[in-house]
Amino acid sequence: MRVVLDTNVLLSGLAYPGSAPGRIVSAWRGGAIELVLSRYILDELARTLPRLAHRTGFTAADIEDFVDSLLVLAEVVEPNPQAVAAATQAGLRDDAHVPILSTCLAAQPDFLVTGDKDLLALADQYPIVTPAEFCARYAP
Repeated sequence: MRVVLDTNVLLSGLAYPGSAPGRIVSAWRGGAIELVLSRYILDELARTLPRLAHRTGFTAADIEDFVDSLLVLAEVVEPNPQAVAAATQAGLRDDAHVPILSTCLAAQPDFLVTGDKDLLALADQYPIVTPAEFCARYAP
């Protein structure tokens, strides 16, 4: 199963291993799901993960190593112009979510897992679910 994880899910999963996002990250690490990301998500993760160093115990070098390992362990797609255009026209309330939705459209995953309400509002149009919904359906 191919899954795009929004940055908020990755961050929560690393900081709170017992949570639904933590179970999803663990399922990916165990090979149960295929993780699909974009450079945007990786860059956002690298920028925001230092704020959770007190929870994860990651040093700056650990964060750099982790993000580098994702380049190898995850499938990295880059949104094409058509995906960006479709995401822009999707009715998002905040243009900051365009890179996440365009990653989903370019990757064509089974699911985009996010906790973001603006993206979840589009769940009737795209395969978007919360971490809890994903865990309830697939029990990672």
